[in-house]
Order: sequence, then C-alpha cells, then structure tokens
Amino acid sequence: MGLPALEFSDSFLDSPDFRERLKCHEIELDRTNKFIKELIKDGNMLISALKNLSAAVQKFSQSLQDFQFECIGDAETDDEINIAQSFKEFSQLLNTVEEERRRLIQNADDVLITPLEKFRKEQIGAAKEGKKKFDKETEKYYTVLEKHLSLSSRKKESLLQEADTQINKERQIFYDASLEYVFKIQEVQERKKFEFVEPLLAFLQGLFTFYHEGYELAHEFDPYKQQLQFNLQNTRNNFESTRQEVENLMRRIRSAEQDFKAPGQWTMEGFLYVQEKRPLGCTWSRHYCTYEKGTKMFTMSNSEFKSGGKQVLNVQHLNSCIRRRTDSIDKRFCFDIEVVERCVHIMALSESNRRLWMEAMDGKEPVRATTQIGGVNSKVQRLMTSVFVHLTLPAAKAPADMDLDPDTWDNKTITSGLKNYLRCLAEPLMTYRLHKDFIMAVKSDDQNYRVCAVHALVHKLPEKNKEMLDILIKHLHVVSTHSQKNLMTVSNLGVIFGPTLMRSQEETVAAMMNIKFQNIVVEILIENYDKPQSHSQSRASASASARRSKAICLSSGSRKSRGLYPPTLCLADADSECLQKQTLVPLLECQPNPFSPSGDTFSSSPSSTPMGSMESLSSHSSEQNSCSKTGSPSRTKHKASGSLCWTTPSPSSNGPKSPACTTSPDSSSKEDAKALFSCQAEHSHELSFPQGAHFSNVYPSVEPGWLQATYEGKTGLIPENYVAFF
Repeated sequence: MGLPALEFSDSFLDSPDFRERLKCHEIELDRTNKFIKELIKDGNMLISALKNLSAAVQKFSQSLQDFQFECIGDAETDDEINIAQSFKEFSQLLNTVEEERRRLIQNADDVLITPLEKFRKEQIGAAKEGKKKFDKETEKYYTVLEKHLSLSSRKKESLLQEADTQINKERQIFYDASLEYVFKIQEVQERKKFEFVEPLLAFLQGLFTFYHEGYELAHEFDPYKQQLQFNLQNTRNNFESTRQEVENLMRRIRSAEQDFKAPGQWTMEGFLYVQEKRPLGCTWSRHYCTYEKGTKMFTMSNSEFKSGGKQVLNVQHLNSCIRRRTDSIDKRFCFDIEVVERCVHIMALSESNRRLWMEAMDGKEPVRATTQIGGVNSKVQRLMTSVFVHLTLPAAKAPADMDLDPDTWDNKTITSGLKNYLRCLAEPLMTYRLHKDFIMAVKSDDQNYRVCAVHALVHKLPEKNKEMLDILIKHLHVVSTHSQKNLMTVSNLGVIFGPTLMRSQEETVAAMMNIKFQNIVVEILIENYDKPQSHSQSRASASASARRSKAICLSSGSRKSRGLYPPTLCLADADSECLQKQTLVPLLECQPNPFSPSGDTFSSSPSSTPMGSMESLSSHSSEQNSCSKTGSPSRTKHKASGSLCWTTPSPSSNGPKSPACTTSPDSSSKEDAKALFSCQAEHSHELSFPQGAHFSNVYPSVEPGWLQATYEGKTGLIPENYVAFF
C-alpha cells in the first residue's frame, strides 16, 4: 500500500490522523535518505574497484606488449610471425577496451555520485529543515495557546485584545510552517521518482555502452582470431613433425656412441685433457679445443666453470700429430701434437674420440663412421619387397602397372610404403644440391618471389626427379580437393610430405628447425598445381590482403566514433602499396615449364602474387608486404594442363588482342560479361561458374584483379581476367 496523501486543509486541524499520515511520510523519507547514503558508498566502492581492475588490465596489457618471441633458426614462418605479433595485438585490444572503461570511470562520478548527493542534500535536506521548523513552530504555538487559554476573563480588555492578537499571529506562523512542510515532503516524494532514478539510468547507459564496445570489438576481432587459430594449428602440426624428426636425430646420435662427429664450423672440436707441468708433478687439465684443418690452427680454452673466472684462449699453429704409444705413458687414449717450439701431450675421451682427432689432424689412425638405419613396419616392408620383386621381373612377364589387392593392402600400408620409399632414397627427391635454395626461397617476405623462385628451382631438378615430383604433386593436389572429407588440407599434406621430399644433408637440430619451411615448399607446389598463374596471383592478392590486415586495426591509431550498434569490420586500406623485389623479374622471367612438353613459359611481374588459401595460412602471409595496387591484368588467361607450373604467355604486340584484356568498366557503369573459363570458388564471397556463363551488373571491386558481378541471382567476386565484356 502506498503513502497516504496529505491534504493542506488537514494542516489547520492538525488531527492525530494527520500527524500519523505525516509520520509515514517522514519514515519513508528517512529510509530513502539511508538508502541513498548506502548507494553512494557502494557506488564509490564500485568506481574504486573499476579503477583497480583497469590498472591491473593495463599492467597485464603492458606485459604482453613488452614480451618478445624468439624462435629457433635464422628466419620465421608467416605463422610464427603472426603468432609472435599476436601478443601485441592482444595488448592493443585490451588497451582499446580499457579506454572505454576509463571513460566510464571518469563519467561515473558526475553521472551517478554527484546527482545522488545533490538530491540527498538539497531535497531531502530541505525537507528535514522544514520538519525542524514545523516542530519548533508547533511547540511554540501550543505553548502560547495554553498561556492564552489560562488568562482570566477579569483581565483588562486591552490585555485580552493584545493576547488575542498574539495568538492569531502565532497560529498563522504555525499554519504557514505546516503548509510549507506538507508541500515540501510531498514534493520530495514525487521528485525521487525521477531525480533519484535518472542518475542510475545514466550510469547503466554508460555501462551498457562499455559492454557494447566490447561486443563490437569482439566482432572486429573474430576474423583475426580465426586466422590466428589457423596459424596456431599449422604451427602445432609443424611442431609434431619436427619433434619426431628431432627425437629420431637424438636417438641416432645417442646410438652413435663416441664415433659421431657433429657438423660445425670447425674440422674438429670438443673436450681434451692436456698435460701440464706443476712444481710437484704433472696434472691433466680439461680444455675445450678446436682445430681448423685449412689453417692448421689449434685453439685451447680453459674449461674451469668457476663463477667470475675468465676464459683464456691459447691459439697455436699445428705442425704434426702423433699417436702416443701405451707403453710410454700410464694413460690411455693419448696423442702428442707438435706446435711452435713445443710438444703438447693430450688425452682424448675415448679410443674412438682419439681416432677422430687424429684423422682431423692428418694422424695415422683411421676412422670408421657408423650409420644406423631404423627399421620399418613389417607389413610395409612386405609391400615394398613385393613392389621391388615386380620391378625386377622381365618386361615380357610383368605388366606395365602393378595392381595392389585392396583386401591385402590397405590405404595406410600403401601410403606408408610410398613415404618410406621416398624417405629411404639415397638422395631426397628434391635433391641435396637445391635444398638450401628451396629453403631460402620460401623464407622471403615477397609472396611473388616465393612462388616464382620455387618454380625456377623445380626446373633445375633432374628430369626423372621432375617426372616423379609431377606425379606425386598431382596426386596430392587431388587429395587436397577432398579435404572436407579426408581432412587432408594443403597444410596437413605439407607437414606430411615436407620432410619426405626434402631433407638436409646435415643432421643437426638447426636443420630440423627448417622442416617448417620444407612444408611450405610442398604447400606452394600443391596449391599452385593445375591453376593459371594470374588467377592464382589474384586470389593470393585478395586473401593475403585480408590476412595481412589482421582483420583488426587496433594498432593503426585512434578508432573512429560509432553510431548506435554498428558492428563494422575494420580492414586495412586496400590501396596500400607494397614493396616488390624487382631484381627477381629479370632472373625468373620466361622460365620454361619443367613438366610441359610444349615448353610453355611464365613471366613474373611485380604486381603478381602467388596463390593463397585459408587452408594454408603458413605459406603466404608476411608482416612486411601486402598485395600490390594493380589494375586489370595485361596477360592472357589460360587453363593449365596438369602441370606444376603456370602457363601465362604474354601476347605479342603485333598479335590479336585477347578478350581477357578488355578494359573493365568503371564503378559508375555496370556492364554484362561472359566467362572465358570455368572457376570454382574457394571462399564464400566468390562465385563458382562454368565456361560461357553470363554475368550482369559487373563492376570493379575494391580488391585488385577482381570484379563484383551477379550470376544466377547471387552476387560475389569473380577474377577479372576470366571474363570478357560485351
């Protein structure tokens, strides 16, 4: 039940019922006053907690900003670059959220605390002052009234008239105080409906604005989050592959015992014990020694690992090395080296270690290296034996191809046999000679350089290797097209066949760290198989541009102001220029197609980029370069015919002009076009269409090399050099 109304007429009667109703209003006013006090106290605590939270988040963000990833190796993959950059992106995202929180905190005092305090002091305080005045006048009036009524009627008329005047005056003052108090207390009760609630509403609106800002940032962050998840998955796959290879290397080194000689910059290096003369006899001190055969420089450094100790280097020119006879010294594994003006007695760690040192120093001890080859699965071994027996049969007795019974040989056995065969080749399919060149090619930041350089290096492979590689990559390309069912994406195939088709001649941890780049080489070969180069490059421009933008521009400066709930995507400027490696163009221009009998050629231009897809983010993005600003392609678009390389011959200036090079319409005019080639969409914003398809409403897209068009009621992107305009 609500509060009873206070009538002004009741102020004159001042009945007990009036006083009871007035008391209900006073109790409610006190309750409201206490509630506002508690609310202000809790509000201040909330603001303080928000400030502490903001400070903690900013400190956390600064820690993310300051951390720097360090990866093993002299170069990083695009996945590693993006992952290393992710902490700074996270930091920038948190800073953007905290900017809005700081704005909320700064406004909270003005929006919430000050209005509530003002209402409590000015309105409720005024009502309390009115109550004090009312109580005072009530007491005074009733005191004067009692005195007035106690006067005797025998008093003089003048005294009675004066008493009547005084009581009338006190009564009027009492009535005025009562009326004002009734008016004020009811006014406060009505005012609290809006003056009390409005500050809370304004504070909640600021809170909702803060939460909505986080909601919008989450939408903007989602594309970058998806890309980063791809980067993380690719890195995880590379880690599993590399980890297995490093473990195998560790086991091989462990089994090699003392005969193993790790590759390095020195002909021989390691710990040796050197005999030193002391006043009370001779002692053997451990030194770390290195020897360079070309210069015959022998270096010894003391190896006493004491805190604060200094390392002393002793460099000598070696004249000769002689094995020490066991009957001439009571120590084993000894040999003598002759340096300038003295002979040094040295003890190796073992007999095999002594042989290695003597071989390096042209000693007489021979060295015999041991090699351990791991075993293979028995079923796979039987399959390989069957295949090799089949190959050794005379041509008249054996068919050209060998049929494998699916009931006997399952797919896993066949694929394992293939991988085992390729891994067990004396030299990998892509050769030791070109291994470093392939690795250096994909370490480049320029995407166009990667594809063109890999293409040129494939051309340098021996003919048989190219034939085998063509067959294998063609099969892997077919497998990757069914990745939605078999889960064998281009990235996964790169992880599997990167170490199979390529390996370093040196078995070191540093070489194992380059397996991730071997995977990228295979990814490039699979992705760009059987695709015209210009289409591949234009697709790469679009996808790489989106990837490089990181889908979120938190680090690009202050964010633009927003309207109400406009979840827009903040993308990088599509017209940004990129750096191009111009020196690559004359080097790789017009390389013959290694797999095409017709000797087709391709040319590289600064504006072209290799094929990229969301399946394999690791192959194509880098932080330094983005897609170049280009117009429509000037090359004729051709479909490749089952080849690792792309057929894009440049038209002769005297020859007929290709319809694919027709000038595209500007954005103000929308024209119709016809498809010269069929195309299968790789992303949801692209259109799939057959050869001869008719497009309407065709106009240039913001992405270079692409057009916006409508086909069969659906609007999307199509490659510009796949169509001709009417």
